[in-house]
Amino acid sequence: MRIALSLLGLALAAGALRADEGMWTFDNVPVKAIQAKYGFAPDAPWLKRLQLATLRFPGGTGAFVSKDGLVITNHHVGRGAISQVSSAKADFIKDGFTAATRAQEIKVPGLELMMLVSTEDVTARVNAAVKAGMSEGEALKARQGALSELRKAEEAKTGLTCEPVTLYQGGEYWLYRYRKFKDVRLVAAPEVQVASFGGDPDNYTYPRWNLDYALFRVYEDGKPYRPEAFLPFTQTPLKAGDLTVISGHPGTTFRGQTLAQMTYAKEVGIPFQLGWQARQRKALEAYARTSAEAARVSADAIYGISNSQKRITGQLMGLSKPESLALVAGREQALREAVAKDTELQGRVGASWDRIAEAVARQKALLKEYTAVGTRGCTLFGHALTLVRLADELAKPSAQRLPEFSDGSLKATKDRLLSPRPVQLGLDEARLAWTLREAQEQLGAEHPYVKAVLGGRSPEAVAKAAYAGTQLGDPAVRKQLAEGGQGALAASPDPLLALARTLDPFQRALQKQWDEQVQGVFAEHGGRIAQARFKTLGKTQYPDATFTLRLSYGPVATYDTGSGTKAQPFTTFLGLYDRHTGWGGNAANAEGGAFTLPQRWLQAKSRIALETPFNFSYACDTVGGNSGSPVVNRKGEFVGINFDSVLEGQGGYYVYDDATKRAVAADSRAILESLRKVMKGGHLAQELLGR
Repeated sequence: MRIALSLLGLALAAGALRADEGMWTFDNVPVKAIQAKYGFAPDAPWLKRLQLATLRFPGGTGAFVSKDGLVITNHHVGRGAISQVSSAKADFIKDGFTAATRAQEIKVPGLELMMLVSTEDVTARVNAAVKAGMSEGEALKARQGALSELRKAEEAKTGLTCEPVTLYQGGEYWLYRYRKFKDVRLVAAPEVQVASFGGDPDNYTYPRWNLDYALFRVYEDGKPYRPEAFLPFTQTPLKAGDLTVISGHPGTTFRGQTLAQMTYAKEVGIPFQLGWQARQRKALEAYARTSAEAARVSADAIYGISNSQKRITGQLMGLSKPESLALVAGREQALREAVAKDTELQGRVGASWDRIAEAVARQKALLKEYTAVGTRGCTLFGHALTLVRLADELAKPSAQRLPEFSDGSLKATKDRLLSPRPVQLGLDEARLAWTLREAQEQLGAEHPYVKAVLGGRSPEAVAKAAYAGTQLGDPAVRKQLAEGGQGALAASPDPLLALARTLDPFQRALQKQWDEQVQGVFAEHGGRIAQARFKTLGKTQYPDATFTLRLSYGPVATYDTGSGTKAQPFTTFLGLYDRHTGWGGNAANAEGGAFTLPQRWLQAKSRIALETPFNFSYACDTVGGNSGSPVVNRKGEFVGINFDSVLEGQGGYYVYDDATKRAVAADSRAILESLRKVMKGGHLAQELLGR
């Protein structure tokens, strides 16, 4: 029986879903709410087209935008791929790239895109694996095992790539089925100086002038892929107040967390992460200064850290507002009071908030060690650890293995291990040296792991020896070792494997503690709290972001910047050149060159229609992972590509604020103008318009 809303309704229904809040799964789009506010009701075929046209990139989103498999994403999402096919002689990051013909389009080895085909709710089957009397850690492992088996069965039945998805902090479990595209080619990209104009000073601000896009093409059997659905560029001018819809893969939000978890994030988690990132950035910048090539190959990694630092600084700003945690506390208290009035719910859920608070205390105690003991972004070291564990794990029954080695997850693990994507060995070595240095400084020289992994040597010496002697950069060597079993691994003298063998028992022990004392408790009791919300409100809420496909909606909208000044809804090419000139042009090189422009863009100024819209601000609910998300109009036409949101709205990772949550997109008109007038891509502009 559903609890009467009363106080709970005021705290949740009115407070939680203000304005156009929500990152909605495609099975639960609030069509009636959209129709009531905007007079537009996206029907099932409209939603299916948008779903099938939207793609998942590594770390972001993209979309099919032509009948011949042309794909658009952000320049910063595709930056790693663009850098990968660049060289010191042909630096497409610095100088840009446009393929004049399809024969000139450049294949990116290892780049894979994913298209969501279908989804299935498997909550009942997953929860059936949990037996009475199991601990939280055992329940977590049982659910992971059930999801793994379901994944294996579905992949065998469909031939698709299947991924288990946890929603509502464990309130629901789903299987998502994807089609994977492995032949992806670079088609066009502007210079990074235009794609990221304004650099770090302008990052997470608005007004903006970023032409943050890149074009790729999907091929199949050596021919351009013909997608089932694509989003043609609109020929109807977008205006202030127009409804926009965005589809994409928002990475992670924390709005469903308890007050204890959010307080931890504010006081411990985010400050720790900021310190960790600052130290890593300093190490990578030191490596970048060793040579021009080191600077080139490390630029993307440094950009990623810098971007993350600013984003989570904004998250901390949002959580530090007194009203943010006060709102969370009020909602939580209202739900706890409602649960206390329901005998059945009280017995199951009443203690869940306290159990999560206890797990938060363990999370705090384990944080440094859990963070420091691992591979932490070192690609080859990660491959070495996978190889060391592979033979041992496969000797066990599937249910007893580490989750990534279970029968249902094994194929995905092997695909990552054997990826042909090349590894920048110098950069990877610098990452390992920093990772080992971090362990030494955070845990102390006498910590057992530090003593075992360093053996009295410096972190830099250990990393240098490991990379000087490793052969794991060759996918063929990794394949041979993976297929050779324990005998081949035992016989290999590879120093990275030896280092991984040292890491393995320490990391396993920590992971076991984390799963039993932290993650297992969060999953079990977060799920119980979610079930209490379901019983109270039904599925009127959306789940936290999980890097799975979502839909958000809202108008092209301005906002108050905090100084009493309204931000303009659109910027233009004229504003780009004005900002460049206002900072003194290229000669001034102000702010580290953030406001300089490539020479061909200066030469093209007289040809460009300077009134052409460049970027726009709009009120869709987005976070990281939505980078590259297509923004469409009521007709399902492409009107822009999401690339950022404003700093004031970053608190929305935890608590949504409709006054400050604004996303920023590059206007489709700016993309077309750049292709026609600057980048020698008129043929691509025609293709984007369906001509």
